[in-house]
Amino acid sequence: MYAIVEIAGKQYKVSKNDTLYVPRQKAKAKDKLTFDKVLLVNDGKSISVGTPTVEGIAVKATVLDQIKADKVLVFKKKRRKHYKVKNGHRQPYTQIKIDSVGKVRKAAAKKKAEPKAAEAAAPADAE
Repeated sequence: MYAIVEIAGKQYKVSKNDTLYVPRQKAKAKDKLTFDKVLLVNDGKSISVGTPTVEGIAVKATVLDQIKADKVLVFKKKRRKHYKVKNGHRQPYTQIKIDSVGKVRKAAAKKKAEPKAAEAAAPADAE
């Protein structure tokens, strides 16, 4: 089973136990992440393509580490002007491990009528 999931505006093909590097996420090591923007799911029998996402499917992952990519040198020069600048850049990434790809359990439906009834009763008492 695999899925195509969108993480931070980029698309990744993931399956269980995959390790990938994604743009930096606001999470610490050993935190759990859930990605619900699943664009495609293939379970071996059928393929589900979302419009734009597949409903009820999510990818669960664990953060392994916050790392930086290799350094990229940026060199600028203008000839005959005595102008040279050398800078470096290291892109931050988050290393994650995919725990599962599958259906999401829906939380128990909360009663929404009770808070509305309480709000409606409060203004009547105030008058």
